[in-house]
Amino acid sequence: MVMALTRRQLIKQIGALTALAGTGGLSSVAQAARERLIPWKNWSGGQTCLPAAKLAPATEDELSSVLKATRDMNVRAVGSSHSFSPLIPTDGKLISLSNFSGLLSHDPKTLQAEFGAGTPMSQMGEPLLKVGQALLNMADIDYQTLAGAISTSTHGTGPKFGSYSSNVVGLRMVKANGDIVDLDKNRQPELFNAARVSLGSLGIITRVKLQNRKAFRLNQKQWVQNTDELIEDIPRLVKDNDHFEFSPILHSDVSLAQAQNETTDTKVMPLPTGGDGDKVSKLSMANTFLRNHPDAHASLLNFLVKHIDFPEVQDISYKVFANVRDQRFNEMEYEVPAAAGPECVREIMKLVREKNLNSFFPLEYRYVKADDIPLSMFSGRDSCAISVHQSYDMAYQPFFAEIEPIFWKYEGRPHWGKLHTLNAAQLSKLYPRWKEFQDIRRSVDPTGKFLNGHLRSIFGVQC
Repeated sequence: MVMALTRRQLIKQIGALTALAGTGGLSSVAQAARERLIPWKNWSGGQTCLPAAKLAPATEDELSSVLKATRDMNVRAVGSSHSFSPLIPTDGKLISLSNFSGLLSHDPKTLQAEFGAGTPMSQMGEPLLKVGQALLNMADIDYQTLAGAISTSTHGTGPKFGSYSSNVVGLRMVKANGDIVDLDKNRQPELFNAARVSLGSLGIITRVKLQNRKAFRLNQKQWVQNTDELIEDIPRLVKDNDHFEFSPILHSDVSLAQAQNETTDTKVMPLPTGGDGDKVSKLSMANTFLRNHPDAHASLLNFLVKHIDFPEVQDISYKVFANVRDQRFNEMEYEVPAAAGPECVREIMKLVREKNLNSFFPLEYRYVKADDIPLSMFSGRDSCAISVHQSYDMAYQPFFAEIEPIFWKYEGRPHWGKLHTLNAAQLSKLYPRWKEFQDIRRSVDPTGKFLNGHLRSIFGVQC
């Protein structure tokens, strides 16, 4: 548990530490206390902590030494802080991977490339393009670091494409005892497969090797359509497009649909600059003034969305996949069996309208291919990913609490990086290979060095 400090207490402690430092009597305990005053928070501001130490090892040997020397507190690795769930908060040591970044090697024959695990996804497209490669698929947001993205099974959309984790063909990890190990399908294959989605509970990943493809271009089209008509048309839209998704606009009758397809056309139509501020502000204003008048609210939203311009985009793949998301929010996402997607999203939209729930951010609806990774949300089944959002400055708990039971009804698995309320009792029933992962975790980290309170809850570890 993190102890909250009042402003007066904080100033008093800083003053005492400063005075002590001036006399040369700043002990190691006091030094640690001073470091605890440097807080961490995630992108949305919904998760915070005061770690005992914030470290950024420069080399794998330094990281190994830190882990060997750590015996009385837990350790969590941090990337871009874009997870919404409490994966990171700790009162122990927070390890930044910022020094493990960049393209390390590539193979033009196999189209594989190795990156430092702390590389932001946004900084991978250009280096890969220079060596003639591209990621097979990308998520809507590219702020995450590579290690964070694979550890939480982050994904894009398209029934022929798995998550980032499914494209990992090798990785290097520093274990709890400080051992540095290289893993792939031939070297400790069981540990390798588990480490492709581990929530940072098996060790700290420093390098990741990915299976890529030749560089390619994408064309993107967006349009507004009646939501019920769009849902009925899903089978055709998924079949006819490489990447299809849509975003139902809450309290309205319409959705924003998006299709992305590979193209050989060299014409460039760049993604518009700027973020979502103007669009989100319109939705927020309508929610503020008309939420208590549902019919008028729906009519205004139908009109506004249909009159927003969505220009066609065409460019190198990585410049098309990811968008600028500059409006902060908190998010809950569940992966339901692919066949259950249409009925699940219909039920969510119906509940929002019937109960007039207070939220204005659109939903997000995508498809992801199955994989064979024990803790992946897509383990053993093709899935439909449905995301629910709430503005960062609004309480998300009441809204998410209304929606979450619908996901449970359809055997949904929560996205590990998004908010949810499940623990080991429920999660163990959703993953056929749950015990396999837990056995591996206990074998490589028997003392729970990499577990914080959240991970202890979802893994069912008492101490």
